[in-house]
Amino acid sequence: MKAPMSWLRDLVALPEGTDTATVAARFTALGLTVEHVTSTGPDITGPLVVGRVLSFSDEPQKNGKVIRYCRVDVGDELNDPASEEFPASRGIVCGAHNFAVGDLVVVVLPGAVLPGGFEISARKTYGHISDGMICSDLELGLGEDHDGIRVLDPSLGAAVGDDALELLWTQDEVLEMEVTPDLSHGLSMRGLAREAASAAGVGFDDPYAIPMPENSEAGQPVVLESDRAVNFVALTIEGFDPAAPSPKFMVDRLVASGVRSISLPVDVTNYVMLESGQPLHAYDAAGLQGTIRVRQAHEGEQLRTLDGVLRDLAPDDLLITDDSGPIGLAGVMGGEATEVKESTTSIVLEAAHFDGPSVSRTFRRHGLFSEASKRFERIVDPGVPYAAARRAAELLVTHGGGTIRPEYTYVGKVPAKHRLNLRSGLIPAILGADVPVSDSIRILQASGLGVTALGDSLSLEVPTWRPDLRDPYDIVEEVGRKFGYDRIGRSMPTPPPGGGLTRRQKDARRVLAAVAALGFTEVLSLPFVSADDVDALGVAPDDPRRKLVRLANPLDDTQPFLRTSLLPGLFRAVAKNTSRSNDDLALFERGSGYFDSGTPDAPRPDLSQRPSDEELAALEAALPTQPDTIAAVVTGNWVTAGWDGRAVPADWRHVVAFAETAAAAVGLRISRVNDDAAMPWHPGRCARLVVGELTIGFAGELHPEVVRAYGLPARTCAVEFNLGDLLAAAPAGGTIAAISGFPVAKEDVALVVDEAVAAADVRAALVEGAGELLESVVLFDVYRGDQIPDGKKSLAFAMRFRAERTLKDAEAAQARNAAVAVAAERFGAVQRA
Repeated sequence: MKAPMSWLRDLVALPEGTDTATVAARFTALGLTVEHVTSTGPDITGPLVVGRVLSFSDEPQKNGKVIRYCRVDVGDELNDPASEEFPASRGIVCGAHNFAVGDLVVVVLPGAVLPGGFEISARKTYGHISDGMICSDLELGLGEDHDGIRVLDPSLGAAVGDDALELLWTQDEVLEMEVTPDLSHGLSMRGLAREAASAAGVGFDDPYAIPMPENSEAGQPVVLESDRAVNFVALTIEGFDPAAPSPKFMVDRLVASGVRSISLPVDVTNYVMLESGQPLHAYDAAGLQGTIRVRQAHEGEQLRTLDGVLRDLAPDDLLITDDSGPIGLAGVMGGEATEVKESTTSIVLEAAHFDGPSVSRTFRRHGLFSEASKRFERIVDPGVPYAAARRAAELLVTHGGGTIRPEYTYVGKVPAKHRLNLRSGLIPAILGADVPVSDSIRILQASGLGVTALGDSLSLEVPTWRPDLRDPYDIVEEVGRKFGYDRIGRSMPTPPPGGGLTRRQKDARRVLAAVAALGFTEVLSLPFVSADDVDALGVAPDDPRRKLVRLANPLDDTQPFLRTSLLPGLFRAVAKNTSRSNDDLALFERGSGYFDSGTPDAPRPDLSQRPSDEELAALEAALPTQPDTIAAVVTGNWVTAGWDGRAVPADWRHVVAFAETAAAAVGLRISRVNDDAAMPWHPGRCARLVVGELTIGFAGELHPEVVRAYGLPARTCAVEFNLGDLLAAAPAGGTIAAISGFPVAKEDVALVVDEAVAAADVRAALVEGAGELLESVVLFDVYRGDQIPDGKKSLAFAMRFRAERTLKDAEAAQARNAAVAVAAERFGAVQRA
């Protein structure tokens, strides 16, 4: 929000001697941070004067352009001497054609510097000496119009040779401030003036404190067919002069506020919007056909907006229509068919209150951000439309002639003022400062609230323009903001006693610490993906990873979905690193996946109060399934080559070790089974990860097509599994077992089994048969060769036995034989000699 100080001083009588820096500091202390203080003075040095065009000749050029060689009177002191050919004047070459002999223009003379560092000098061009320049608005820094030069209105009373700087600019200082969404009244000069008055301790006379009138349909017919339109005011001005210019004070303030001057009707509606906070729209009454209706769009309807674009409308769009169809997007932009034209003599002014979220969805859908939609999105005062319409109508008649028809239209209503009660002691208790009740009452009254004090109780009536004040704690914040944060001081709250981390949180931290200690580096990636990311994984059409959740308002239109796998984010991290020659990578990430499980649409609770338990349950039910997932990827070398040995390539063993280390950190053991898993894994080079009887994920080498699609190094390996399932299976306890003081008995066994039998299954049989004396069993060799029949393999296991006493050799052998017997019975295993 840009606030010219001259405008602010017109609305509130600040104490004598209050300078701009003081006002800026006070606003910042109130939470309306002033980021810059700028001046509206021109960035021009050197002579800039008023000139009169004495004559010109149009001269066609070889390039097809027609230039004018002009003689311009710039005053006796600045003119060249008279000659037989020309009177006392200056010769200037000009490319514009929108002026006539006798017009007053702005002339910049040699030696001056225009905005942007454009230095003016006398130079020969098109066969003439151009001794200066006739300026356009763009060259003067007054606007964007560069198609024609600035022709001065005779009503300004300018004379040849006058200083154009004093004529065209009004010196002013402008506060550029950040207005947070909860302080929507700060998007109006009226709201800022009230804040300034409160901070300075002076009164404020609200120029828009005009109550809404009784409902009337005597003016332009209006019908509200949607509850998204709260109220609607229509006033008609007749006999308006379409050629009337905007007054200089209005143009100056609009330009200072960052708004381009266009025409008197448009300027007036913009001016009143900035002053009151209420957006308005002016219609050419001759272009309206029948009754104005406010309704939602029908399927297939279109509207050509003021920017000339024909737009396809959505059923959610709120429209202004007449008998011809749509004539405007409510609260966003009007339609081309009913815009005010250069021939308009009868104007219908609209001042209405529309539902903020509806306007927000519409302008974002169509990409039509405007000052009006910005205000509606943050909620406009529903009690000010009539006062704003009257103010705009009076300005139009004052500066453009005509009359305001006495008949007006007002349909709808103003919502009842919000009321609430609180104990006055709540304010100092929450703020942690001694805030006298009298100060609280003074602050609240200065904020426009009606205050009734009864003992320790404050009964408050909240004005319609403060929708942010909904509960007692909003009132505490309002008092604290204006009492002064610097007066409140700092104090740390005393935290309640807690139970510390949950077992699941502790286990998750153990897992992350263990895999990091293994040598993996954690990364964080954004959870947004495209459909192409899933296609690049090569997953089947019915794969759950294709159940993507689409975002209604994505940060990037090229990635409108939430991820179902962490692998694409890790692959992008690998590709970025390898593109910078960082090839040896071991990366992991923990995060959620998001699966569309066909949940219903989320409800939209009323934000003015806490959602009900039913609404919270409905919101919870509408959330996608979000498994807690962990994934890792390795490329290049696990150990680089050096003087002490060769490089050790990173391969499937390292991603399997990642999973096994994670499980061991919470007291679990992962079984891995060779699996021809679906994409993105390489057939025959993938392990299915199992805890108990639950498959939690997969690890192994990536399919070459996936490697190629993501631009990864050859034979990249990865692992991904459900961390939530792993943590849920973790045993409770967490105690450290004591180290036994008795020796271990070692027994090795080699078993010949069919090639199709998994080593993990044989190990499980050994564990089952060995009994309670078994401490560990580890596969240490797989042999296929001349001594083994075709279709068979030899699996060698190291078995370790221990008890709370010294075991005899016979006891260890007996346990080993029992283990082998189970393997023989289950898989036909034969012990090698």
